[in-house]
Amino acid sequence: MIDSSVSQKRAVFRALHQSGCFVLPNPWDAGSAVALATMGFKALATTSSGYAWSRARADGQMPRDEVLAHMRSMVQATALPVNGDFESGFAETSEGVAESVRMAVETGIAGISIEDSTGDPRQPLREISQATERMYAARQAIDATGGETLLIGRAENFFVGHPDLDDTIQRLQAYAEAGADCLYAPGLRTREQISAVVAAIAPKPVNVLIGWDSDLTVQDLADLGVRRISVGGALARAAWAGFLKAARSIAEHGRFDGFSNAASGAELDALFGKLEKP
Repeated sequence: MIDSSVSQKRAVFRALHQSGCFVLPNPWDAGSAVALATMGFKALATTSSGYAWSRARADGQMPRDEVLAHMRSMVQATALPVNGDFESGFAETSEGVAESVRMAVETGIAGISIEDSTGDPRQPLREISQATERMYAARQAIDATGGETLLIGRAENFFVGHPDLDDTIQRLQAYAEAGADCLYAPGLRTREQISAVVAAIAPKPVNVLIGWDSDLTVQDLADLGVRRISVGGALARAAWAGFLKAARSIAEHGRFDGFSNAASGAELDALFGKLEKP
């Protein structure tokens, strides 16, 4: 039986994809999730890389059971709906993807992203037919649980060194036909690329990743027809940058001059100590 609060989060999340444009920032733990929830964001998304780094692993090295536990903790951290970065479904077969997706739905996640990457640098992308079959299996698994959870289909071309826009669009269209509710090609950078994907996928919503300094604003992306914007592991990388800079100053130079931009303990205590827990 689906918890009513979970159903409400999923309904809110689905409604966000119907019109307008929203930012879906990516926290990597409960603390960063709570901090983002206080800033007015309407939904959150996990980041496979950000979480892996927090566990002293490289992106793609986390086992399924730990990722599922992490997703559950992120769902419980705030009252906001959460999209789960579920990598390639943690299985080689379509049947395995379906099993993994059913388990992910049980965590209370509002959306699940499935990639078409293999993790093998010699052949980084799955054949379109195989990737589409896996997407369809994920769709069937979600429908069997009540169909509330959104399915996001990801074409990883630009992320794995194959920036072929035509192939990217072909893949996204195939995933849409297989039942993906929202489509996502991380690595698109230009207005022309983004506009081409939005037009090819319409009327289904498109997610755009901005994980670098960009002249594109939220309004610019909204004007291009983008429905949602995520930042992937960028917030985690920004946090790690501050930590590494301060720690290296101590380790390499014996200096304690890396704390000038650090948040105060009072600010953080006020943030986390006075919030009602969900």
